[in-house]
Amino acid sequence: MVEIELDGKKVEVAEGCMVMHAAEKAGTYIPHFCYHKKLSIAANCRMCLVDVEKAPKPMPACATPVTQGMIVRTKSEKAIKAQQSVMEFLLINHPLDCPICDQGGECQLQDLAVGYGGGSSRYEEEKRVVFHKDVGPLISMEEMSRCIHCTRCVRFGQEISGIMELGMVNRGEHSEITTVVGDTVDSELSGNMIDICPVGALTSKPFRYSARTWELSRRKSVSPHDSTGANLIVQVKNHKVMRVVPFENEAVNECWIADRDRFSYEALNGDDRLTKPMLKQGGEWKEVDWQTALEYVANGLRTIKNDHGANSVAALASPHSTLEELYLAAALVRGVGSDSIDWRLRHAEFVAAQGVRWLGMPIAAMNELQAVLVVGSNLRKDHPLFAQRIRQAAKKGCQVFAINGKVYDWALPVSASVVAAADWAQALADVAAAVAQAKGVASPVQGSDNAEAAAIAAALLSGERKAILLGNAAAHHAQAESLLAVAQWIGEQTGARVGYLTEAANTVGAQWVKAQPQAQGLNAAQILSGNAKAVILLNNEPVFDSAAGAKAVEGLSKAEMVVTLSPFKTNLDVSDVLLPIAPFTETSGSFVNAEGRVQSFHAVVKPLGETRPGWKVLRVLGNLLGVQGMAFESSQDVLAAAAAGVSQLDAELNNRTTAAAAVVQGAVAEPVVASIYQLDSIVRRATSLQLTADARQAREGGAA
Repeated sequence: MVEIELDGKKVEVAEGCMVMHAAEKAGTYIPHFCYHKKLSIAANCRMCLVDVEKAPKPMPACATPVTQGMIVRTKSEKAIKAQQSVMEFLLINHPLDCPICDQGGECQLQDLAVGYGGGSSRYEEEKRVVFHKDVGPLISMEEMSRCIHCTRCVRFGQEISGIMELGMVNRGEHSEITTVVGDTVDSELSGNMIDICPVGALTSKPFRYSARTWELSRRKSVSPHDSTGANLIVQVKNHKVMRVVPFENEAVNECWIADRDRFSYEALNGDDRLTKPMLKQGGEWKEVDWQTALEYVANGLRTIKNDHGANSVAALASPHSTLEELYLAAALVRGVGSDSIDWRLRHAEFVAAQGVRWLGMPIAAMNELQAVLVVGSNLRKDHPLFAQRIRQAAKKGCQVFAINGKVYDWALPVSASVVAAADWAQALADVAAAVAQAKGVASPVQGSDNAEAAAIAAALLSGERKAILLGNAAAHHAQAESLLAVAQWIGEQTGARVGYLTEAANTVGAQWVKAQPQAQGLNAAQILSGNAKAVILLNNEPVFDSAAGAKAVEGLSKAEMVVTLSPFKTNLDVSDVLLPIAPFTETSGSFVNAEGRVQSFHAVVKPLGETRPGWKVLRVLGNLLGVQGMAFESSQDVLAAAAAGVSQLDAELNNRTTAAAAVVQGAVAEPVVASIYQLDSIVRRATSLQLTADARQAREGGAA
C-alpha cells in the first residue's frame, strides 16, 4: 500500500493506482471526461489536471501513478486555473445547441462548464463543423460537432464489445470519430456508447427528440430477455416508457446492458398491443368484457375435462414469464387435475427433473476464469453480457474453447473451435477420452484422438478456475442429457465447474416452481403435436418460440380450445380466446437469473387499456374453476407461496445427472435456437432492433 496526501487528507491506496483512484477512495471529485472506471486510461481530455507538489506543471489525475508521500492538491489555484483553461479550450468549437440537445440536463460538459467555464468566449472565429454520419438504427451521430474527442466510444468498442467499430481519423482540429466509410455500428452492446458519451455526440436514435430528461420519472426494473437478469432504470413520461438505461450492479450486469434490453421497450407502445379480451365467434374476432372471456375459458376447461379427462388440459408457459405467473399457471393446471404444463418449448429431449439446471457459478466469477469450454452456444449473440465477462477473462489470459455447429465470431480470442454439427456428443466424448488419457483413467465413452480435444483437455487440467458451459443449443439438443453426463465426467476429472448458460430470463425460475410435468403429464412436444384438447398459451407464440415451428399450428388446431395470454395480438389462427396480460413494465413480479438470483420488480407504468397482470388473470381463472389455495392479494403473496411451496432454491440448484455418458449413433436433428432479436415476443416487435444487421441476417437465413 502507498500513502499519499490529498487535499490535506491521508489516503492509502494500492501500489500502481492513479491519483484519480485515490480521490475516489477519499470521496473527492475531480472533474473529468475521458476517464471511465471500466475503460483503459487515455488521458486525452486533460480536464482532470491537478497540482502535484514538486511537479513542474499540473498533472492528469487519471494517468499519474501514486508514489509514497506524494502531496496532491485538487482545489489549489494552480489546479483550478489549469482546469478552467482546458474547459475554455473544449468549448471553443462546441456548438451552441444545448436547448435542443438530447443530452441537455444530463451532460457532463454542461455541468462542468457551469463550474469551470468562463462567462463569455474569447474565441470569435468560425466554429468547426463535423459532417453527420448514419451508423445504423440505434445510435444517432447527427451532431458530431459536439464531440470532444474523449475516445470513450472507441475504447468501449475495443475493450468491452471486442470490435473496433469507431475510430479517430485526421489530426488536430480536423480530428473526428467515425466508422470505416459506409459501415454501421452493429455490436450487440452498442447502446452503451450512448450512456458513456459525456456530451451529446452519440444519442439514442429511437429516443431522439421525444422527451427532456427532467420530464422523466426513473424506476428500477429487471430485463425479461436473456438469463443475465440485467438491472434496468426505466424512464417514464405520462405513463409511457420512453427510455431504458442500465442500473449498475457489479454482481450481475456491471454498468452495461445489451441492446435488446435497452431498445425492446418500443414494442410496449406498438400497434400490436392487445388491450381488450377477444373471443373468436364464427371465425371473427370480437372484443368482450373480462367477465365474459374468463367465464368462457372456465366453462370450456370444465367441459373438456369432463369429456376427455383432466390430462387433456395443458399449458405451455414461456420462460420469459414472471415467477408468479409460472407458479400460478402450474397451480391452475394441477388444480384441474392435470400434470401437462411445460416451459421447454424449444427442447428436443424431455427427461424427468433431477434438479434445477443453472450456471454453476456466480456470474461475476466468469471474469476470473482461466479456461472455459463453451458447448452449443453462439455466446456473443445468445448472452452478450456473459460474452463480455469472458472477453475480460480472455484479456487476462483465459483460454476459451468452443464446440459448436459452426464457427462463430465472438470478438474474443478462441484457442480452438470444434465444428461438430452432426455429432456434438462425439466431439465432447473426444475431449473426455483426451482427459482420460492424460490422467491414466478409463474413459466413460469411446473417443478419437485429435489435436483440438487434446488442447481442450490440457487447458481444463491446468489452472484452478475453469468451467464447462452448456449453451442454448446444448440444452435443446436431442442428446442433451448425454452431453451433460459427459461434461459432468470431464468436470469431475478436471475440477471444472459444469453449468448451463440458460436461455431465458426465468429458465431457472420455471424449473424451481415446477412448471413442467412431474409425473405422467404431456411435455411440450406432445402438447404441440395435438395430444391435448385444451391448451393455455402463456406469453408465447409457438410458431416462433417452439421446436415445432410452423408445424405447431397443425398440432394446436386439433385442440377444442386454445387460450392465449399475451400482451400482443398473436396466435390468431389457432386461438379461440385472447386475454391481454401485462408485459414486465406493467406488472410486478420476479425473475430468477442464471446464477439463481431472485430479483423482484414493480410495475413502472399503468397497464395499457384493459390489460391485467398475468398473475391476477390466472388467479381469477383458478377461483372460477374452484382451485384451492389461489386467493392471493398481491404478487408478493404469490412469491411467498411459491418460495414456501418448494424448498430453498440454493438447495435445488443442481446440474448433476444420472443419465449414462453415452454417444448415440445415428443422425441427430439440429437443435432449435432463437437468434438474438427473435428470442421473445417483445424483442420481435421492437422496430429499431428489427432494422439491425443481426436481425436482417437472421431473416435472410443467417445465424445472428
